[in-house]
Amino acid sequence: MAEEQKFSETSVQLTEAAPQTVGSGFTAPGNIYSAILSRNEAVKDARRLKDFQELRDKYVRKKVLFEDPLFPAQDSSLFYSEKFPLKLEWKRPMEICKNPQFILGGANRTDICQGDLGDCWLLAAIACLTLNDVILKRVVPHDQSFTENYAGIFHFQFWRYGEWVDVVIDDRLPTYKNKLVFTRSGQNNEFWSALMEKAYAKLHGSYEALKGGNSLEAMEDFTGGVTEFYEITEAPKELYNIMRKALKRGSLMGCAIDTLVPTAQRTKTASGLVRGHAYSVTGVEQGKRKDGKDLMIRLVRVRDPWGVAPPPACKSNDWVELAKTEQDKQRLQPGEQGEFWMCFEEFQKNFTKLEICNLTPDTLEDDQMFKWNVTVHEGRWVKGCSAGGCRNFPDTYWTNPQFRLVLLEADAKEKTCTVVVALMQKGRRVERCSGATLHNIGFAIYEVPKEMKGNQQQQLSKDFFLYNASTARSKSYVNIREVTERFCLKPGEYVIIPSTFDPHKESEFLLRVFSENRSTSKVIDAEIEAEPMQVDNVKKKIKPFEEEETEEEKQFRAIFQQIAGDDMEINANELRTVLNRVVAKHKELKTEGFSLESCRSMIALLDTDGTGHLNLQEFKHLWNKIKQWKLVFTRFDTDKSSTISSFEMRNALTEAGFQLNNQLYDIICMRYANEHMELDFDSYISCLVRLEGMFRAFRAFDKDGDGLIKLNVFEWLQLTMYA
Repeated sequence: MAEEQKFSETSVQLTEAAPQTVGSGFTAPGNIYSAILSRNEAVKDARRLKDFQELRDKYVRKKVLFEDPLFPAQDSSLFYSEKFPLKLEWKRPMEICKNPQFILGGANRTDICQGDLGDCWLLAAIACLTLNDVILKRVVPHDQSFTENYAGIFHFQFWRYGEWVDVVIDDRLPTYKNKLVFTRSGQNNEFWSALMEKAYAKLHGSYEALKGGNSLEAMEDFTGGVTEFYEITEAPKELYNIMRKALKRGSLMGCAIDTLVPTAQRTKTASGLVRGHAYSVTGVEQGKRKDGKDLMIRLVRVRDPWGVAPPPACKSNDWVELAKTEQDKQRLQPGEQGEFWMCFEEFQKNFTKLEICNLTPDTLEDDQMFKWNVTVHEGRWVKGCSAGGCRNFPDTYWTNPQFRLVLLEADAKEKTCTVVVALMQKGRRVERCSGATLHNIGFAIYEVPKEMKGNQQQQLSKDFFLYNASTARSKSYVNIREVTERFCLKPGEYVIIPSTFDPHKESEFLLRVFSENRSTSKVIDAEIEAEPMQVDNVKKKIKPFEEEETEEEKQFRAIFQQIAGDDMEINANELRTVLNRVVAKHKELKTEGFSLESCRSMIALLDTDGTGHLNLQEFKHLWNKIKQWKLVFTRFDTDKSSTISSFEMRNALTEAGFQLNNQLYDIICMRYANEHMELDFDSYISCLVRLEGMFRAFRAFDKDGDGLIKLNVFEWLQLTMYA
């Protein structure tokens, strides 16, 4: 046998309280984004708009202002862990000022001023919307106002795990002394940014849920795009060109500076920039100086969402050198409230992180726009079953969900295929109120061995991962919502394994796979089959006990006769007595015996005449089954604890003749494993008995063998209640 290989993974823990990343900006024309919207999505948009308009018109006719019952003007919508230190009042814009406007003079990046909520990561991303009118109007529908058809109801659209959702809110906003407490516009009577923040808070359950985060989340939620992340000290040499081309293509972009220690949330660097704070990148320009020298000017425009004046040490006025016309001057002129140009070299020295959200996952290093094949898979990690952790845990890693990727042809003029893999964990922010945090997630890609190629349903086994290294993988396991990597792979068949760093970490996830040329990807999930010991026509297949009885069988006969009485049949209570007396002789099992519920299931499995009793021959058949299943149990009980792990239960079921899919393994784990994700002998046998009984019943109803059955309510209840 080949020598077992040692592989290990590492994880990176980001401190979520201090946003690692950043806001965004883009200058590309809207047609790039418009091309993303499919006809089907446009139809869905029309339906969402119709639903909102119908609801709004209903309140207009009633002359009643809408009050959102799902996000009420109460403390529950503000904070889930503590009360806000000030006594707040919820007010509508018309109660705050005269002549309130939804958007005043066009939405722009100076309309976003941070309030008393640590969501600068979100505000930096919102700032990007003002730079691309097409994206802005998608997320912030402009046909809303405080005059025409006003009923106190507004709506916004966000991308949510593969689809666009319409979030409807009322316009009651938290205030203190008649001033907005959270996000507000620089103009007192403009409210689109405050209402958008409220809609985003509703999407996640509360305003507090928005405290601390990573702007990659908001970038994706505004676009449905794919994000890329760079540590600036480790970024490629062509980083400046990557940034320049990204902005030209409509990408959202932001930057940040790492905090030195988790408690240093808002300390300043020597240059005057703030650590742990999110900044937007709103422009990248280069050109020659006017003095005729060949020296190039390379500039990056940065915006602070707090609107703070730029530190003198960072600010550069070289943009004036690049403004050759009055039009250039207007285009390059920094906006108000914290926007400034800085030399690219200073940008590299000061900032540590760069994030880019591409509206399409095209290669930034190339000037061409590519059309990509895209597949989206939804899955989940379930504790004790499919949450196997990373490769550091070889006993459980193989149980993670597996996805088969087939790359059919190489890129043009290349021998490899470009693939972008994005793994996103779902719902962690909205579940914060119940203690949820972001898991450390990552993925690995393995080439399928020759003997398995073409078999789309066969999973890679535990032994495979012991002796084979991954072909490609994410750089590290990190606690952010989505991990994205770009690879160049040879045409062929691969398996993608998404996982958390530690086992037993539960979450739903979204796996997106992009390839430049033809490819297919699908979840590897076995077809449900069973080839257990046949139990039909039991009496015909079993030889009488008298023929060649073993010593054990003689003991059974004696116990059975003693308990059964003259009719030589036993019920569930009596079966329990018989089995527990026999099992007690098997000291290696260390079991407390079978429960009454388990024995009832055994009766149901073998009760061919519907009497609720077993005769001696049926009992012998049952015991033979239990002995076979016991051998399997003992094989997987490697530590002699009289339990097997829920992960190993999958292999035990396979060896016992049952082939199930991932969802059924999850159900079995939830139904039969204890709090330590282990199954004792009783639970193990109960599971096998139930499986065999349900397969037997299905086959009895599936008379034409097409894998489909039709039951009336009586048959359904009879089947499920007695099994």
